Amino acid sequence: MGYYVTVESGVNLYIEDINPMGRKAIVFLHGWPLSHKQFEYQFDVLPFMGYRCIGIDWRGFGKSDKPMSGYNFDQLADDLCTVVKVLQLDNFTLVGHSTGGAIAIRYMSRHNGCGVSKLVLIAAAAPIGFTTETANQFLTQALNDRPKMMREVIDHFFFQYITCSFSEWFFQMGLEAAGWSTAAIIQTLRDEQLFADLPKINVPTLIVHGVHDKVIPFAQAQELNQQIKNSQLVPFHYSGHGCFWEERDKFNLLLRDFIG
Repeated sequence: MGYYVTVESGVNLYIEDINPMGRKAIVFLHGWPLSHKQFEYQFDVLPFMGYRCIGIDWRGFGKSDKPMSGYNFDQLADDLCTVVKVLQLDNFTLVGHSTGGAIAIRYMSRHNGCGVSKLVLIAAAAPIGFTTETANQFLTQALNDRPKMMREVIDHFFFQYITCSFSEWFFQMGLEAAGWSTAAIIQTLRDEQLFADLPKINVPTLIVHGVHDKVIPFAQAQELNQQIKNSQLVPFHYSGHGCFWEERDKFNLLLRDFIG
């Protein structure tokens, strides 16, 4: 079922809550510039394994409200904290992809991992996000030709072949975001770093990353593995930035086994 949670005055986040009576909860944080819909091929499977799957659209993206401000990691982590408290979540697994992984890391640091028993980082945009060059290129496109920018994001996202129909679905998902929020996150990925957050993560952490990732290099996953205690890195050898789709069967089973 879908509903909204108010995180501050005038800002409501859309929540997709599948199998609310599931035995264990998994909270999913999507990547930039997408929405909870990117995890469709997890939501198709994991609830039938008995899990409660909660997809959150960050502010500015998907079906959530799109304010003009609040697109730094602190505020996005605070938004997540509000959702966790409103839903009274505890002992849940937090899954973050790309920028969602960065938000998850800041949440673990800033809110002492409130309620989280296990952490999964998928191609996380950490400890750094975009280089200045890449960010400035995306920023120019976002402010002048956002559809073209989204096409280029898709071109670099996957290692495996995707159909035109799938590409169009992905494209439309990205355009559900506001232009200003799309641009603001690019600046956050350029300007904020997460090195100081990593030693503060104290839960078992699964790091998954496609070895062919052209968005966030695999070397960054190796650095996360070195800096986060009690973490394990699982390379996905046939994936780019989207292993949750490109090797979805492997990913779903790995997630099941990690959560238990």
